[in-house]
Amino acid sequence: MLELSAEQVAFHEEVAAFARDIVAPQAARADADGRLADGLVEQLAARGYLGVTAPEEYGGLGRDDVCYALAVEELSRACGSTGILVAAHNSLGVFPIVRFGTDEQKRRYLPSLVRGGKIGAFGLTEACAGSDAAGVRTVARPVDGGFVLNGSKTFITSGSFADVVVVAASLDPSRGVKAISNFLVDHDAPGFSTGRKEDKLGLRGSDTSELFFQDCHVPEDNLLGKLGDGFKQFMITLDGGRISIGAMAVGLGQAALDTAWAHLEAQAGTRPEALERQATQMALAEMETRVAAARLMVLHAARLKSAGQPHVIEAAMAKGFASEAGTWAASQAIQICGEGAMEAAHPASRIWRDVRLCQIGEGTTEVQRIVIFRHRLKRRAQALVTAGR
Repeated sequence: MLELSAEQVAFHEEVAAFARDIVAPQAARADADGRLADGLVEQLAARGYLGVTAPEEYGGLGRDDVCYALAVEELSRACGSTGILVAAHNSLGVFPIVRFGTDEQKRRYLPSLVRGGKIGAFGLTEACAGSDAAGVRTVARPVDGGFVLNGSKTFITSGSFADVVVVAASLDPSRGVKAISNFLVDHDAPGFSTGRKEDKLGLRGSDTSELFFQDCHVPEDNLLGKLGDGFKQFMITLDGGRISIGAMAVGLGQAALDTAWAHLEAQAGTRPEALERQATQMALAEMETRVAAARLMVLHAARLKSAGQPHVIEAAMAKGFASEAGTWAASQAIQICGEGAMEAAHPASRIWRDVRLCQIGEGTTEVQRIVIFRHRLKRRAQALVTAGR
């Protein structure tokens, strides 16, 4: 791990203890019931974990992105569904308001989102606008005093119960990204409704649902930033969100490693040869290596973001590598634990089902590679211009 400050170490230990003592014992039940335990969101809010990087003046902890990545890792290690709720809320619900919101919007929304137990969400994904984020078809029509939204969103984390959703909509889909703007839509806004909760493979304790906008009126002062800035805003938002998904994958990969070791150690009393098989030793060593490498990449990207340095490539690398490493580690844990891990209730099964989303959410693994190539090409071109070549 990169060297951490005393403050970062103390915060990491605090979150790890909460995750181990409070979150982990509820993980299996959340997966089975398809919902997080009552009161957990309030406990997360009370500790400031719903506003890790949010300014202290609005109730946030004011921590850096390294602390945030460590928090998401530990919460995900204990329970993937808890990890993604915290990651989506902080990165996609709170961050856009902190970064792009007016002072009035910050005063209106942030205190309840970071300490009041209210939840934020991000309405970007549509049936034809997932990896192609520029393909937004939800339309915003200007009217006196605001805008009217028509369209729908799908696979929105915390969508059915989020108190406010940052919604991407286009004033004219034929104009592409230049016409996209983001709007703050309250849960009780006229014309806004939620659809079915998705019956997912993994992260079953996390709410994922459809959103519908039928002549949904949004006041003018709920426009986030300037008209036409929506695409730029959610690209910046997704860069940070990729770091949090990478941290989530690291936590789940570590959980897979923990599960594999626990299984082998439980067998050691009656089957001492369990730890003597070279194939098992190689698998454990490789799991350890990939998870450790992923953690370093995530923390490096988080440190760059906190320092205000370019981090698009590093965030994409961290998210892409960590999601693949975590999924691979979870698959190895199933292999090591054997046939028992094929049961849905087995920890290795739950971890594999949970971590698989990390290769899709916040941009697929393929999209990350496109981002890396394009931005590296851009940086090289800029370097050549600077060098006068």
